[in-house]
Amino acid sequence: MLGWIILLFILLFMIFPSFLKVVPEYKRLVVFRLGRCIGDKGPGLVIIIPIVDQIVWVDLRELFLEIPGQTCITKDNAPINIDFLIYWKVVDPVKSVVQVSNFAGASQGIATTTLRAVVGDIFLDDILAKREQINIQLRSKLDEVTERWGVKVTSVEIREIIPPREIQESMNKQMSAERTRRAIVTEAEGQKTAAITVAEGQKQSEILKAEGEKQAQILRADGYAQALKTIFTAAKEIDSKTMLIQYFEALKQLGAKDSTKFVIPMEFTSLIEPIINKAKESLK
Repeated sequence: MLGWIILLFILLFMIFPSFLKVVPEYKRLVVFRLGRCIGDKGPGLVIIIPIVDQIVWVDLRELFLEIPGQTCITKDNAPINIDFLIYWKVVDPVKSVVQVSNFAGASQGIATTTLRAVVGDIFLDDILAKREQINIQLRSKLDEVTERWGVKVTSVEIREIIPPREIQESMNKQMSAERTRRAIVTEAEGQKTAAITVAEGQKQSEILKAEGEKQAQILRADGYAQALKTIFTAAKEIDSKTMLIQYFEALKQLGAKDSTKFVIPMEFTSLIEPIINKAKESLK
């Protein structure tokens, strides 16, 4: 009896994994019962009928597919080698199992033909300059095909674009010439800026010099005006007696000289006229 119990436990232990499956969150089970798909199961604990049910595991995480270097012909008949990555994820587990048997192989074939079609409509210079645009076109065209397989192409990234050797040499020469041109332009711009700065400095210097000269002239004119004003004020305060004394002093100095001719201002007669009149009055 004990032997039968032990045998039963052994059978249960062997059969248990075949009808109970633990499905992680990032996976699903596509169940085929007697050859007919009954849908996807999971996540969590899933009961499977042994022998009757067949299961296929499907990973829902985002995966990538590496497309090796492909030689393509551009619109201007230039051969170019391109390799890129395709990022994809399963959005419908049942379709990904039922609609396609080898998604990786099918995707690689479609990606290759799509890449040649896209590159064939673009010139070489545009391919090198518009990588992001090519990525978007590839993703859009691939997504149209893989949608019926229950797969979503999330991104396409070109890793490397290798043009022919002679084109690379031409590009290097062009880049060298462009760098030389930029250096010349930068130097010319620097010289122009320096010349403008020097001219502006000279202009400011001349302006300041002219302003200084103007202020000096104004100050000199103010000095002259002040001097004339002082003289005019002093002249107004001098009376006729003071002037007469000054004339007598001048005549005294003239008389001390040996000259026989004297020039007497007419104003002198008007100044001494009061004195002459008083002398005449005293004689009467």
